[in-house]
Amino acid sequence: MLSSRTSRISVGIACLAAAFAGATVSASAADSDATDAPTYQEFKASTYVDVDGAYVVNGDEVISNDGALKKFYEQMVKPKSQKDGLIVNRVNGADDKWSSSQALNLTYCVSTKFGSRHGDIVNAMNAGAALWENATSRVNFVYVSSQNSNCNTRNSSVLFSVEPVNTTQYIARAFFPSTPKRQRNVLVDDSIWSSGNWEPGDILGHELGHALGFRHEHTRPEAGTCFEDNNWRPLTPYDSKSIMHYPQCNGSSSDLEFQASDAEGIRALYGS
Repeated sequence: MLSSRTSRISVGIACLAAAFAGATVSASAADSDATDAPTYQEFKASTYVDVDGAYVVNGDEVISNDGALKKFYEQMVKPKSQKDGLIVNRVNGADDKWSSSQALNLTYCVSTKFGSRHGDIVNAMNAGAALWENATSRVNFVYVSSQNSNCNTRNSSVLFSVEPVNTTQYIARAFFPSTPKRQRNVLVDDSIWSSGNWEPGDILGHELGHALGFRHEHTRPEAGTCFEDNNWRPLTPYDSKSIMHYPQCNGSSSDLEFQASDAEGIRALYGS
């Protein structure tokens, strides 16, 4: 989730020149001449590198290595296409999702490095996970507290880790099912406790949406801004109130609440 402490929307972006400059992307900017875009090396140099070596794009999404970042860049300089019809990430032409058996056993730990806020993070993760779990019987996040003292991406006893981070780049960021284990974590900055109308449980619900495979709703053409790329498949009609839609990207919900369309989307992807 992009930090609310800055007006810059780091979305990737359709108009790479705007992304390179750190500007908000408008619908007209997204259609600007590709010759205005920075070179790949310029784009790479301007892209934030996280504590685990991952590149962070689109506010709170990770790209694992230089090769994948190059593919992302190449997608950005292609003309924007219009698609109709919650949306799932696509990798090599297939939905980026967990297997039916793995989706029922999405194990995670919460690092003890959160200190006095550890219990609060545990509760916020429970709240965020419950948003998706209550919408379908086919998804289950499993908190493995016995792994908290060794909670990092190297821990093979859990699918992913939840760890603190100190950054001004985002409030929290997550991963997609296709993300390599070495970068499969939810990183949470202390600003999660001072994010206005965005409750911690909803912020982590947004991040767990990515962990389930969902993209930002505002990359769809109906949003008119914050276009990211076309590597997605529609699951529901566009919803500007979706928990996966940044409010600052022409979203119509200021509090990042879970919507009926989000529930419909997870059932469309994983079943009821």
